[in-house]
Amino acid sequence: MKVFNTMTRKKEEFIPLKKGQVSMYVCGPTVYNFFHIGNARTFVVFDTVRRYFEYRGYKVKFVQNFTDIDDKMIKRANEENITVKQLGDTFIKEYYKDADDLNIERATVNPRATEYIDQIIEFVSDLIDGGYAYDVDGDVYFSTKKFKEYGKLSGQNLDELQLGARIDVDSRKKDPMDFAIWKKQKEGEPAWKSPWGMGRPGWHIECSCMAYNLLGETIDIHAGGADLAFPHHENEIAQSEARSGKKFANYWMHSAFINVNNQKMSKSLNNFFTAREILEKYDADVLRLFMLSGHYRTQINFSMELLDSTKSALDRLYNAITNLESLLSKAVVNDLLECEKEYVKSLDEYKKKYIEKMDDDFNTADAISVIFDLVKDINTNVNINSSKELMQYCLNLIRELGSPLGILQKTKKGNIEDEIKELIDKREQARKNKDWALSDKIRDELKEQGIILEDTPNGVRWKKM
Repeated sequence: MKVFNTMTRKKEEFIPLKKGQVSMYVCGPTVYNFFHIGNARTFVVFDTVRRYFEYRGYKVKFVQNFTDIDDKMIKRANEENITVKQLGDTFIKEYYKDADDLNIERATVNPRATEYIDQIIEFVSDLIDGGYAYDVDGDVYFSTKKFKEYGKLSGQNLDELQLGARIDVDSRKKDPMDFAIWKKQKEGEPAWKSPWGMGRPGWHIECSCMAYNLLGETIDIHAGGADLAFPHHENEIAQSEARSGKKFANYWMHSAFINVNNQKMSKSLNNFFTAREILEKYDADVLRLFMLSGHYRTQINFSMELLDSTKSALDRLYNAITNLESLLSKAVVNDLLECEKEYVKSLDEYKKKYIEKMDDDFNTADAISVIFDLVKDINTNVNINSSKELMQYCLNLIRELGSPLGILQKTKKGNIEDEIKELIDKREQARKNKDWALSDKIRDELKEQGIILEDTPNGVRWKKM
């Protein structure tokens, strides 16, 4: 299995620290609001990575944190006139609802930063004792120049980073690139007692501490959205490796951004969608298929038109499932026929090709293409005369290959005949409207499902190929 490592900027063979096991830390949400579709892509991508590792026989310890103390949370809690804890409790609950609706498997552990205050204080103390951090009137900063490899994840040195970075201006810092790992309490903020006075942890130190306490000094995979590579993950590396003297993570994975209608997603452009808004209109399978139809390291464009197109594509896959379920209920022959044995071997080639694609840095885009090719083959070659054993094998194979992607596990309501009739009716309406492009598109979609249309003086008839 090959994994693209952001640290080395190349694909590397995946070799876990412990045979058959994967330790994986993925940066989770700051729980002050519903998560948006950009977050959703990250969550879906690394849920799929986790699922695929499990499909390949690995035991995965998957940690995804909740940042429940942060400037944004304090601001929102003050606006709502509630405590930061109440705000966190509310949106952690809402996160689980949306993640469950998106068919995202629960993490092995979802730690909250505020549950690790004592461990964070110990972590900060160790960095001070080691000469990597310093206290300035209750604020504690990490000294980036003390960590000689700072910038290795982003591939830049400190001077280059300083020129390109937005830096909080604070004349008390020894160097502009130094960052806060403990923040002195401001009026009205929640705080905890520490050797440096009342305060709270900085954002970066939280993940370093939780990863260390739950997974160890060195972990297999650390992952998140591309926007976290710098400074968040860069700072995590500096803190963690300065303290332990050991490599923090063997593989760094980052998922690319989502544009909305070919523009960067932003509240100011009013093109900002939460996952919940989209899930009210589209099934989770549609959103997951859309998110995974591009390679996770490739930026994708989001639009309602693209979701509609994805829904049509997904319908073709589910129509094949529904057709097989219908055939199974009418099957006459039980055991695999002699003439079907070679065909089963040919279907096994799809599984091998699927694994080959997914083993190549989780190439879901190509793996999905393999599933569509498989379904087209089955639609063409499996019919009422086939054996029940073959029908069941085909159904199981489609579901098996969909499982790591988190799709194709539902039993669709209705039957294949009703769905075909609905498409034929849409095509007839398109023809009346002289929308020949749509008419041809529907005919082609049905043909991919193994359905041939015959235009007769008495109307449209259809038959299986």
